[in-house]
Amino acid sequence: MGKVDFLAVALYHKYRPATFAEVRGQEHVTRPLSVALDSGNIGHAYLFSGPRGCGKTSSARILARSLNCEKGPTSTPCGECDSCRALAPGGHGNLDVTELDAASHGSVDDMRELRESAVFAPSESRYRIFIIDEAHMITQQGANALLKIVEEPPEHLVFIFATTEPEKIIGTIRSRVQHYPFRLLTPPVMRGLLQDVCAGEGVEVEDSVFTPVIRAGGGSPRDTLSILDQLLAGVPAGEALTYELAAPLLGVTDSTLLDSAVRVIATHDAPGAFSLVGQVIDRGIDPKRFTSDLLDRFRDLMVLQAVPDALTSGLVDAPAALHPELSGEVALFSGQKLPQLTSLVNTGLEGMRGTLAPRILLEVLMARLLSAGTPGAAAIPDASVPMEAPQAEVSEAGKKYMRRSQRTQPQQAPATAASAQATPPTQTMPPTQTTAAPAPATPATVTTPPTRTTAPTRTTAPTVTTAPTAAPQPEPQPAPEPQPEKETPGTGTSTSVGVDAETVRGKWADILNHISRERKNTTARILLRGAKILDVRDGTLYLGILTGAIVNRLNDAKHNADIAAAVKAETGAGLGVVCVLGEKIPAAPETAPVETAAAPAPEPQEEPAPEPATPADTADAPVPRWKQMMNDLKNKEAEPPQHQPEPPLPPLPHFEPADVPPPPEPDIPLPPEPTEEELEEEMVRAATEDPGTHDHRTPKDLAMDLLQSELGAKPM
Repeated sequence: MGKVDFLAVALYHKYRPATFAEVRGQEHVTRPLSVALDSGNIGHAYLFSGPRGCGKTSSARILARSLNCEKGPTSTPCGECDSCRALAPGGHGNLDVTELDAASHGSVDDMRELRESAVFAPSESRYRIFIIDEAHMITQQGANALLKIVEEPPEHLVFIFATTEPEKIIGTIRSRVQHYPFRLLTPPVMRGLLQDVCAGEGVEVEDSVFTPVIRAGGGSPRDTLSILDQLLAGVPAGEALTYELAAPLLGVTDSTLLDSAVRVIATHDAPGAFSLVGQVIDRGIDPKRFTSDLLDRFRDLMVLQAVPDALTSGLVDAPAALHPELSGEVALFSGQKLPQLTSLVNTGLEGMRGTLAPRILLEVLMARLLSAGTPGAAAIPDASVPMEAPQAEVSEAGKKYMRRSQRTQPQQAPATAASAQATPPTQTMPPTQTTAAPAPATPATVTTPPTRTTAPTRTTAPTVTTAPTAAPQPEPQPAPEPQPEKETPGTGTSTSVGVDAETVRGKWADILNHISRERKNTTARILLRGAKILDVRDGTLYLGILTGAIVNRLNDAKHNADIAAAVKAETGAGLGVVCVLGEKIPAAPETAPVETAAAPAPEPQEEPAPEPATPADTADAPVPRWKQMMNDLKNKEAEPPQHQPEPPLPPLPHFEPADVPPPPEPDIPLPPEPTEEELEEEMVRAATEDPGTHDHRTPKDLAMDLLQSELGAKPM
């Protein structure tokens, strides 16, 4: 048989720390734990949290090794006893130390099994230790099953929880453990770790390789050692790991390409910038990765410009061979240009997420970088940043902001005034009666009398009242056919009071406060909580309510008066207040369209109310039909009723012996159906009767009154 070659041990396994002193970059955790171990202050449960690959599980094993050492508990295990050798990196383990992965064993049954086995004493060690990795994966039921033993464990039991998301562990467990947060390693600490590992492996590595390896690892020792392990595996025996060999494997952008990008941007070299984009694509470099590396370069330059000794103090992690190049590139920029360029690159990198054309976005980014800081060049707007809204326009009076729909009304006012001058003045009729005027030579517009509330007039020309002194009027011209004017919703159609719906909306909070504070009407204030301001029309403020009962309450005299007083106090306008159900204002009855004719006929006059007639008038004036019917009905009631004889009852049947059926029942004729005249007489009789004390409420109102009086219910 041939020789069997075993797999090589991974670097993160081979160089796993065995004591707290070997743990890198976690001194804020290892120092208090070492003090607690040396002083004998041992807790019954610990929680190690932090990003992946930062040493949580390794520290948990070190803690278990330190607790069960024969010379312990101690922060420095001896490494010679059976427990230390079994729990050392690469050891075979110990029966008294159980490591459980909650990602696959986090159910309630697994936790119950753990709880049942945890009560047994250790077989050969001082403590029975359970290391539960990925503890946030324990289910809610499993955590509840484990809670009791974590709260009151036996003296020989210690729990160590490790997790990347401590906030997902239930609070009842998290409040009973000692929490130690781990963190990622800084670039200087990580560089020292990599140099020690390379020295232990006997491999020569260029200093420029460490920077991209550290950035690719993201501060995680395990991820960084895995990347270094991959790079060292591809190095021929006896050769060094160079930057040219590591850069393609890491996928990073060549530093010479980044230097060229910085210089063409600094010198505003547009041909060189776009040819550089072509080189990025030709070399197979991902545009997103190039943009990310360019962002890191501008970040280093920005920090170096602000802190001249950033290279030596560790604020900028760069190989020594790159220090002169960075110092020369910083000198190409002045003022706030570097922060501006860094922000533009960051915005461009965010816009490349999920794009299907990264090259075009990279070229757009280059165009923005070239135009940034150029004298007299307008910057290209960024598509990812929303455009600013136009500044609010102020009306001519300079009082408040006016919407576009409101700004159109003043523009229409001059045209309306001009049309009023061109048309003849209309005649104003008395409010009580409309008289028929003789037909003029040309048609004229006649204004309907304001005898009732009507909808807004459809004529564009305002009504002009003629002066008392007659003056020679020019020959009137035919007025153009009026066009219906569109009404803008939400704004008042009548401006006679000087207040519109927008003004009331702006003062609505003050109106509500005035109702509750000044008017002492807290009930109205609460009922108006869901009210919506609909419109201001003809001196009336319309409020929309979604509940009919609240509409009735608010339209009550007391509440309505308090609301109107508050509106007048805050807006200065005496508006009437009407609450309607829903958001639709009931339309007012429209007036009949005005017709122009040669001789308009007089409107029919309404009949006056009937007056009590005197004996003299009764003899001459004709009696109305309805009155005659009432008189006839009274005469009929005065006559004694005439009862018709009832038909004789049929004789009683004579029952024979059993099994003889009775005779059939006689057919009694039904009363005849009342005629229309009889129904009309019945209605007239009901109208003349005294209503008395009859209850005229509807069934719904009767039920509501019973609920309020008997059960104390209140309408919603």
